[in-house]
Amino acid sequence: MIATEPLKRVKELQSLSREHHHGLLLCWKIRTGFAKNVSPLRIKNYTDWFYMKYLLPHFELEEEHIFPILKNDHELVRKALVDHRRLRRLFNQSINIELNLGLIEEELEAHIRFEERILFPEIQSVATSEQLERIHEIHKEDLFVENMKDVFWK
Repeated sequence: MIATEPLKRVKELQSLSREHHHGLLLCWKIRTGFAKNVSPLRIKNYTDWFYMKYLLPHFELEEEHIFPILKNDHELVRKALVDHRRLRRLFNQSINIELNLGLIEEELEAHIRFEERILFPEIQSVATSEQLERIHEIHKEDLFVENMKDVFWK
């Protein structure tokens, strides 16, 4: 059996991977909130903040500048775009909050794992140095600043 090394993320995509890490932490916070019997409304308040402040701009960056490297008709990009549409709908729901939070937690985690393990390695393998440099110019990583108004997961 041949051992394979994980694909090292190029520096131009590393900040996007760090943003994915914060998305995975959001999933953990939702699970922790449920485990602690935190009110779904409290969890939703936090997820709404996270969605508007971090996730929506991340989706927009990917859709406008990252996915076009493979072209929007590429099957992996089509899957990512479908995931984004579904997640936007879930985040924007104001009924069945507990159910939607559970779906957000499951689907966001699966989506991030897909991007990190399948989509980004494919993009990285075909991107030109000019395309990667353009991403680096466009995307200046914002340092994550936690919303400490209600740390329900602690």
